[in-house]
Amino acid sequence: MAKRIEFDAPGGTDVLVYRDFTPADPAPGEVQVENKAIGVNYIDTYFRSGLYPAPVSPSGVGSEAAGVVVKTGANVKHIKVGDRVVYGQSPLGAYSEIHNVPEEKLAILPDGISFETAAACFMKGLTAFYLLRKTYEVKAGEVFLFHAAAGGVGQIACQWAKALGAKMIGTVGSDEKAQKAKAAGAWETINYNKEDIVERVLALTDGEKVGVVYDSVGKDTWLPSLDCLKRRGLMVSYGNASGPVTGVDLGILNKKGSLYVTRPSVFGYITNREELNEASKAIFDLILSGKLTISIPADQVYPLKDAALAHKRLEGRATTGSSILIP
Repeated sequence: MAKRIEFDAPGGTDVLVYRDFTPADPAPGEVQVENKAIGVNYIDTYFRSGLYPAPVSPSGVGSEAAGVVVKTGANVKHIKVGDRVVYGQSPLGAYSEIHNVPEEKLAILPDGISFETAAACFMKGLTAFYLLRKTYEVKAGEVFLFHAAAGGVGQIACQWAKALGAKMIGTVGSDEKAQKAKAAGAWETINYNKEDIVERVLALTDGEKVGVVYDSVGKDTWLPSLDCLKRRGLMVSYGNASGPVTGVDLGILNKKGSLYVTRPSVFGYITNREELNEASKAIFDLILSGKLTISIPADQVYPLKDAALAHKRLEGRATTGSSILIP
């Protein structure tokens, strides 16, 4: 027997239940992982709330964790029992002591990186990788705007931008979060509760605006983000923290400067082992070189049974950096 978090129907944080279950043996092509640390990501709340439909009921939660391989199924070629591994794109159910994961979704974790660090950063690191290196390749010296700069993805993006020599303007919700973003490597910050985002971007860029905006907030920042873009700029809308962007009049893109918009996700960029290896190597190299440090505040390390509290604090924007669950 093992323990995991499930929900029977979508809803608020109270639908999450801590239950016993009997792990099945890994199917062909699968690996069974004993999780040592589990990542908490905003997308997990989308499945729990019903914004994204869960495929089965009861449904597991989460897709990211790090641990040790304890069993392998038939036809597994690259992973063996005892390997330290991390994953960020598993089938739902990572909020668990034991989880079966397709081999193609696993990366071998270098000895110099802890399970806690890996679980706190892998999915967020994959996200930062595809955003800054694939969706739009940020260049040295380039100024760009990144919303929620003190969050888990945001703090990784701050450091990655600094490593690239780029100038990231990060939006935050408090002076404390501004300090965290600046400490992580943001060039400048905008406290959206005190300052007008568009006015500040105009001032910081001498009226030039920016070529790309990365926006995980959604509804609340849709129009300000468009107004921060220079002619033919790219709006990268990759999240819905304030609610989804709906009812968009495409004509607005013409009016605001022949803008481009994309709605990407990690699942469109990391689709096979080759792409996973490229992305994970980039993340691990930054960590091992000291250019990327993962922030896991002590009050954001929760026992697995307290997953509901982790979701409540995440949705309430009461977190900075990364949150993890410990089985």
